[in-house]
Formats: sequence, C-alpha cells, structure tokens
Amino acid sequence: MPSTHEVANQVPPLGDVDTAADPALLEALHREGAGWAEAEVHAAGRIAGSEQAREWGRLANEYPPVLRTHDRVGHRIDEVEFHPAWHELLGTAVRLGLTAGPWQDDRPGAHAAHAATSLAWTQVEAGHMCPVGMTYAAVPTLRHAPELAAVYEPLLAAPEYEPGSRPPAQKQGLLAGMSMTEKQGGSDVRTNTTRAVPAADGSYRLTGHKWFTSAPMCDVFLVLAQAPGGMSCFLLPRILPDGSRNRMYLQRLKDKLGNRSNASAELEYDDAVAWLIGEEGDGLRLILEMVDNSRLAVTVWSAAGMRAATVAAVHHATYRTAFGAYLYDQPLMRNVLADLALESEAATALVMRVAGATDRAVRGDDSEAAFRRIAGAVGKYWACKRTPAHAGEALECLGGNGYVEDSGMPRLYREAPLNSIWEGSGNVIALDVLRALHREPESVVAFLGELDAALGADRHYDSAVARLRSGLEAAQAAGPGDPAVQFGARRLAEQMALTLQASLLLRHGHPAVADGFCASRLAGDQGHTFGALPAGVDVGPVIERALVKAA
Repeated sequence: MPSTHEVANQVPPLGDVDTAADPALLEALHREGAGWAEAEVHAAGRIAGSEQAREWGRLANEYPPVLRTHDRVGHRIDEVEFHPAWHELLGTAVRLGLTAGPWQDDRPGAHAAHAATSLAWTQVEAGHMCPVGMTYAAVPTLRHAPELAAVYEPLLAAPEYEPGSRPPAQKQGLLAGMSMTEKQGGSDVRTNTTRAVPAADGSYRLTGHKWFTSAPMCDVFLVLAQAPGGMSCFLLPRILPDGSRNRMYLQRLKDKLGNRSNASAELEYDDAVAWLIGEEGDGLRLILEMVDNSRLAVTVWSAAGMRAATVAAVHHATYRTAFGAYLYDQPLMRNVLADLALESEAATALVMRVAGATDRAVRGDDSEAAFRRIAGAVGKYWACKRTPAHAGEALECLGGNGYVEDSGMPRLYREAPLNSIWEGSGNVIALDVLRALHREPESVVAFLGELDAALGADRHYDSAVARLRSGLEAAQAAGPGDPAVQFGARRLAEQMALTLQASLLLRHGHPAVADGFCASRLAGDQGHTFGALPAGVDVGPVIERALVKAA
C-alpha cells in the first residue's frame, strides 16, 4: 500500500525513567526519618519506570485471571490461573519488601520507607498490590494470637515469592488475604452470618458465603465469622498442614470495572478449618485493626495513581503541539498541568506524613498514634475521592489519544474509583471521622496541633483553620449521631484533609506549590474543576517538578 501520510506531532514513549525521581516523595522520605532508604526507593522506581515493567502491567490486564474449579478428571481444585506478567509484578513487589517487612524492621522510618517504595512501585500497575497491601496490614491483627504469629509473621515478612498450593509452613514466603464482605451486609459486617463451630482439637469449622474475597490465591486469610461468643476473627489457610485443600470453594470471579489483573472471588466455606485470633466476640475490633492499616496502603496507591497520571499528562504536553505551539507552553494547559501537579504533591505529602506517624506510633509515641487515627481516615477519604477526577482530567490532557488503551490512561481511569470503595466507602470513612471526634478527643488535639504549626504562613490558610475549628467544635458538641452532623460529614472530612495538606505544604513544600494550593483550595472563590488556578500562581516550578528524565 502506498504511503498516504507522514507520522508527525505524535508523542514519543516515556522510555525508561525512575518513578522515584519525584521531589515531593524524596523530600517527604527524608522528613519522615527514612532518608536511609533513598537508594532502595530509587531502585524500585527504576524498575517501575522501565518499559519492561510497563509491559508486564499491560499484559497482566490484557489477560486477566481465569478460574479453574476442577481438574480434567473432575477433582475440585479451585485454582486461579494468572498470566506470567502477574507473577513478575507480584514477585518483584515481594522482593522489594512491600509485604510485611516493616513490622520486623527495627530501623526508625521503616513504615515511611515502605510507603515511599510502594508509591514509586505502584505507578507501574495497581492490581497486584492488593495481596501485597493485605499482607502488610495483617500482621498487627495476627499478633493477637502469639502462637500463630510466631509461625506466620516471619513468612509474611519474608521477601520471597512462592506461588502455588502448598502448606504455608512449607513455603519461604506467604501472602495474606482478608475475607469479610457478605452479600446481605456489604460494609455492615455486623450482619455477617458465616458461622464458626469449635472443634475438639482447638480449631474451628467455618461455614458460610463471602461475596467479595480479593486475591483468593493467598496462602492464609483473616476471616470474620459468628462463633458461640459472637463475631470473631480467624486465620484460615487455603492449604491445610497435611497438604489437603481446605474446604474453601471459589464459586466465580467478579467481572470488575477495573483492577482486572487481580482476581476477586465469591466463595463458600463448607466446614473449613480455621484458628481463632484473640477472643471470641472480639472479631470486629481485630479485623478493623487490619482494615486501618490497609487504609494506609490504598491511600498510598491513590497517591501513586495521581503521580503516574500527572507525569503522563506533562510528558504529553511537552512534545505535542497544537495551534502553532507546544501544549506545555499554552497558558490554559499550564493551568491544568499545574493543578494536577498540586493535587499529586498534596496527596504525597499527606500519605507520607501518615506513614511517618504510623512508624512513630508503632514505636510508642501516643501523640502520633492519636494523630494517625484521624489523619489516616481523612487522608483515605480525600485522596481516594480526588483520584477519579484527577485521572479523568489527566486523560483529557492527551485528547483522543488518552481515550485509547495504548496510552495507558484508560487503565488508570478504571482503577481510580476502587480505592474509595476498598476498606470503607466515602460515607463509611466520613462517619468514622465523626466517631473519632466524639470518642477519641485526643486525636482532635493532635490534629489541630499539626495545623497550628503552620499558622501565620498564609492568610487563606489561617481563615480555613478558623472555619474548621468552628466546625469541629460544633460536630463534637452535637455528637456523631446528630442527623445534621452526619449530613455534613463529607464536607467536614474534606475541610480537614485540605487544611492538613496545606499545613504540610506550607511548612515543607516548595513555596510555589504551597501558594498555589492555598490560593486554589482554601480561598472562598476558587473554581471546582482542575485548571481553575487563580491569577498570580507561579505555575512554572510546579509543573517542572512533574517532569521526569530518562533513568
């Protein structure tokens, strides 16, 4: 066929880059006491930013997992087959120490280092991080059963990836999942009906249905079930110590909007063997401890998605011309790009602050534990809520090319809403913030102390903090059950997140970033779409911080 045109004005591939070459991330890494891990974070960033790893991400989503319930002669096997790219991604994440390693790392800043490495690595593909994040979150809950923790925690923390169906104790490394949600209750796990019957050998037998269990090929699961003493938490292995399959049957895999590389299953427990964690009746509190830690993980993933989308948009605008000029140099596009970058930097600063607080709380700092309690919730609410709009705007920066799968932007867009659903939807999180205000006033004191540290740096910020104080006082006085307080819970959580992000940026961020964020997020006349930054914001340094160079 004769040539009819020349390919011109198309954007070159991003090439091999370092996703950790992010000023906001590296500054926060040092600020939170984990500067010693910078080389490790860069190592993860260079793998994540490679063309090879991006191809793994594409293939793992192009060829999603397949359920095999039976073998060729009719034996029940309940196995999920994955494309080899899934195993490359998941194996790399485990070898990078992104499972439960920080819980056995005595170095100050271990959890901040973990969050930074996760943020750099997750930019390549988010689906495989589900079992990684659950494994990280499982350890504190498992410790309520010291005998079980002594066996399983070192394996959950090991940087060894061993897929396959073998007894957990025979492996060099394990992955942990979570099995809570049932069809009749969703987030209201108090309505769960799966029952647990004590056995003579000290174990329990679980029978019931679970509506969503992600990553069903994990080695062990933390499961909620009704024991004689009430709702309880159990450790349930997929393969029993004698090598036989536990009575855990996969009914089907969910056909999801996004997160397609990761299997999410509907399953039945039919007299499945499990061991009690903690005491009977204490299950809800214990499993929520795991949820609390996995909330940090999903917030990190949202920040990673925003950074990846911002980099893609800025890269495209740097090379694409329209109407006689590069998009990067056109004023309105610069407004949009800078706004996307502001959102990304603010999310990174927030999640790294919460990760640092986690680290210090684990080491006995009660004030940081109180701060983490409420900051983790508002961070999860807001960063995860902002990600879908951010992904949509970044996609639009690429025009029609962004709507095509080859660009990678549709996958980011489909992935974006999930973190708002996982570990508590927006309403669940906002109401949790209200409970913290009422039941844990020390968390409010710690939170306001963080805001007070930036007073006087910006007039918009000072006004926002004053408004927030009034709102918090009114909410505390009325109580979490007041209908009017509940009606406004989302707005309150949003205000808390924005002022916290502003405080961090004012104290630690680039001056242009802090100024732009406060002027656009805290002033009373700001727009409600990306690209509505007010006149006078110095967008140049903001955009430049989102440019990445070859690794």
